[in-house]
Amino acid sequence: MENNLLLNALVYLTAAVIAVPIAKRFGVGAVLGYLLAGIAIGPWGLRLISEVEHILHFSEFGVVLLLFLIGLELEPKRLWSLRRSIFGWGVLQVLAVTAVLFAAGLAFGIELKTALIAALGLSLSSTAVALATLEERNLMATSAGAAGFAILLFQDIAAIPMIAIVPMLGTAGGGSDGFGWLNALKVLAVIAALIIGGRYFLRPVLRIIAKTDMREIFTAFALLLVIAIGLLMESVGMSMALGTFLAGVLLADSEYRHALETDLEPFKGLLLGLFFIAVGMSIDFGVFLTRPWLVAGMLAAFLALKIGVLYGLSKLFNIPRGQQAFFAFILSQGGEFAFVVFGAAERAQVFSKETASLLVAVVALSMMITPLLLILHDKLIAPRFQSAKARPDDTIAPQHNPVIMAGFGRFGQIVGRLLRANRIGVTVLDHDPDQVDLLRRFGFNVFYGNATRVDLLHAAGAREARVMVVAVDDVEDSMALVDAVRREFPHLAIVARARNVTHYYDLMDRGVTVIERETFESALQLGRDVLHELGFGAFEARQAAMKFRSHNIKTLHAVYPYYKDQQQMISLAAQAREELEAMFARDAEAAKNDRHGGWN
Repeated sequence: MENNLLLNALVYLTAAVIAVPIAKRFGVGAVLGYLLAGIAIGPWGLRLISEVEHILHFSEFGVVLLLFLIGLELEPKRLWSLRRSIFGWGVLQVLAVTAVLFAAGLAFGIELKTALIAALGLSLSSTAVALATLEERNLMATSAGAAGFAILLFQDIAAIPMIAIVPMLGTAGGGSDGFGWLNALKVLAVIAALIIGGRYFLRPVLRIIAKTDMREIFTAFALLLVIAIGLLMESVGMSMALGTFLAGVLLADSEYRHALETDLEPFKGLLLGLFFIAVGMSIDFGVFLTRPWLVAGMLAAFLALKIGVLYGLSKLFNIPRGQQAFFAFILSQGGEFAFVVFGAAERAQVFSKETASLLVAVVALSMMITPLLLILHDKLIAPRFQSAKARPDDTIAPQHNPVIMAGFGRFGQIVGRLLRANRIGVTVLDHDPDQVDLLRRFGFNVFYGNATRVDLLHAAGAREARVMVVAVDDVEDSMALVDAVRREFPHLAIVARARNVTHYYDLMDRGVTVIERETFESALQLGRDVLHELGFGAFEARQAAMKFRSHNIKTLHAVYPYYKDQQQMISLAAQAREELEAMFARDAEAAKNDRHGGWN
């Protein structure tokens, strides 16, 4: 058994380590990588794993951890502020999708009970797929992300009564297993215990454990907390994820929030990955192979109807036009609770095992298709909105300033303001329309447009200017601009900002000699301040910083001829570190004999 467990773990980790980087490399996202890994090792692939249902149930703990960590980000006041979107938008989404799918089922001659339960189950979306994708793309704060999160949260609540009514419609369970008054009282008691315990019990316990200064015990308690709350909620028929989300919200304003996040984040990532792998393994390709056209037709009809309804709702929810299709795609798949709903329906004999298998296959395949829909959105739909709202480049009247500056962000604006303060004329080119409008209000001679366009450079006065300041954010745009200036205006001196050492060397390759790394000088000044705070005199701190600066620049130029030779570069960098250490060791020895605190 132990060897079997370790062997399974080896298979899961190997599949993930191979599939996910490949998926990311081809731009299809980690979720699809995990799903493909599950298909590859599952019963319809290499058959390395057979206990699919057991693994799927265990891996749902990843979804539970995800909701707990999201809860930690939401203080109770903020959650209360979302009540309208959770219960307003959430109710509307579930009812609208259920109604459309139910009507479609009846239109195709499906029996009433089967159509109702199938429509209810398919109205739910995958919390794991949607939230993992939103987090991966850093889109939780967008209108589409916020609306999607609110709806997913309501779906976790709505899944409970859905599961409860299934036995009432069946012939096996009767009405005695319903969600009666006793169960309702148990649920209320558990929720009350969570609220009171979260406020008055958990924080003192966390404080006591934190005082032990044993990080592993704190991590163990964090996992214990999530598992215990999840099992407690499950024992009264509620969603484990919903219970842990509530616990997270109650701890969101505690002093241990960040420690809990840090300790649980790795477990969440691994278990969510395991969940997606298990979903990939659970896809019953046997059903697909025996009735491929039926499965494909059901999948296409389901996605088309659900995406259509969600797209319509996105307009009602006032989601920006550019995010409406994304909102529809991110919630288009079936959800984890659909597996539970259809399993309960099969046990209650609401519909047959074959029908349950068909619906489970549709849900699992829809989860797999979601990343592909998002790629379609990124490649075809999103660019259309970006080009539609793109502002045309300004028409520039001939300029005669001695300096042209490309980019007026956090770096360029300091250079520009310094030149302006010394009454030196600057023509600024920037691709941020809001920045352009702001600068114009303050009297800057600034134009909107792509600085790599030669005609724009001509209009900006590059033929007469003396200096070109390259301060654009994007490294590739920076390189393209330098190439254009070198080719068309060889007389123009180029002064450039480097984002990092590689960018620095790329600029040197193009003959640029005046280059400043964007964070180097400020970091050096901060280092001087730290030395001063530690008791170094002002002169002594300055000397140490200048010596470091000189050595760093010397090393940078010494390594340059070899920067494309990785081994030689590593050797030179190690040699430079040794020289620096020896230099500071000599300085420290000298300071022992002559330490007067420097001049202040």
